[in-house]
Amino acid sequence: MLGAFRSAFATPDLRRKILFTLAVVVAYRLGAAIPAPGVSFPNVQRCMAQTDTTGGPDVFALLNLFSGGALLQLSVFAVGIMPFITASIVVQLLTVVVPRFEQLKKEGSSGQATLTQYTRYLSIGIATLQAVGVVALAGSGQLFGGCQLPVFPDTSPLTMAITVLVMVAGSALLMWFGELITEKGLGNGMSILMFTSIAHRLPTEASAILTNAGPLVFAGLCLFGLAIIVSVVFVEQAQRRIPVQYAKRMVGRRMYGGTSTYLPIKVNQAGVVPVIFGSSLLFLPNMAAQVAGPDSGFGRFVQSHLADQSSWTHIALYATLIVFFTYFHVGITFNPKERSEEMKKFGGFIPGFRPGNPTTAHLRFVLNRITLPGSLYLATVAVLPDFFLGVTGGSQSQSFPFGGTSVLIMVGVGLDTVKRIEAQLMQRNYEGFLR
Repeated sequence: MLGAFRSAFATPDLRRKILFTLAVVVAYRLGAAIPAPGVSFPNVQRCMAQTDTTGGPDVFALLNLFSGGALLQLSVFAVGIMPFITASIVVQLLTVVVPRFEQLKKEGSSGQATLTQYTRYLSIGIATLQAVGVVALAGSGQLFGGCQLPVFPDTSPLTMAITVLVMVAGSALLMWFGELITEKGLGNGMSILMFTSIAHRLPTEASAILTNAGPLVFAGLCLFGLAIIVSVVFVEQAQRRIPVQYAKRMVGRRMYGGTSTYLPIKVNQAGVVPVIFGSSLLFLPNMAAQVAGPDSGFGRFVQSHLADQSSWTHIALYATLIVFFTYFHVGITFNPKERSEEMKKFGGFIPGFRPGNPTTAHLRFVLNRITLPGSLYLATVAVLPDFFLGVTGGSQSQSFPFGGTSVLIMVGVGLDTVKRIEAQLMQRNYEGFLR
């Protein structure tokens, strides 16, 4: 990996892409530190200090993680890139349900451009709703665990509207940043921004563990975190390769086919989407409990069994949702019948299975078998921090930086970025048979 980066900096074109990506990331981190208009920054800092002392509302922990800490600072990027990610997932799901979206998906680049435009519009709508919710919760003190300091000195409707508008504009700007990285940088811009947000929180969490638990526990945690990262890399790279044989066929005066290849099916075919879906669904009861009030019967039940991340009810429900959404997402993104028809169209077949329905049945059988360990792997890694909180009896304010959603996203984005760099290096300097 280090050799790939060294070679990339030696290539002028790739060096420009890397420096451009770094410049956009720096601009993103600067924007995350600028408070939104109408916000009292000193009072926000005091409320954050009280939140860290009392444990704080864990319902906003994942959103704050994805925003790189900008949410609890009420910065211009407080909404973050989650609206675009949510909109992308929703549009992807609608391509299976809505015939119009399915038709656009099959039209190629023009249809994909239309779907991207729909995703942008939906992102702005979701960002507006989320910005209104953030401003309302911050004004009432619920965002900071009941802090009563006025984070908005001027609560006039015009000031609140300007604050919401700036946060929505910040989310749109982040969407543009991601597209810039995808077009002119290393590619996969939204994932790189999410990687940056999570990596920004790791030094703070590691420093807190070192201060509170001591160097011995910190060293043991680092070794355990390294083992988790190695395991995640191993599983993320694992795949089932189904052999595919292509028959010879004559096109004009040239002979094509007659080659052997394989159809790769990853163990973790769904990526990190099931974890995000499961976390989002668990947020809904917590948000409803905030509206109903913590003293109500529903509020007490949610705080005891769902909001408490060390509760066995929370752990079991979280793992069940991840397994369910893994099967759901794989079922709508990988269609065995379409893959079978594509192979049949180009003269391909799986040895031992006839083209058509037998090939479709075999692909579906393999996919169902390999999705089970992939879903269990996702559930295990995601609930690992919550499991440690339940076993050790730790407080919810403690953070485990090498588990859950953070390590899945960071490892996945890191591997994808390295593969993209290596692929571009191979295009520019392919030695191959010239050695």
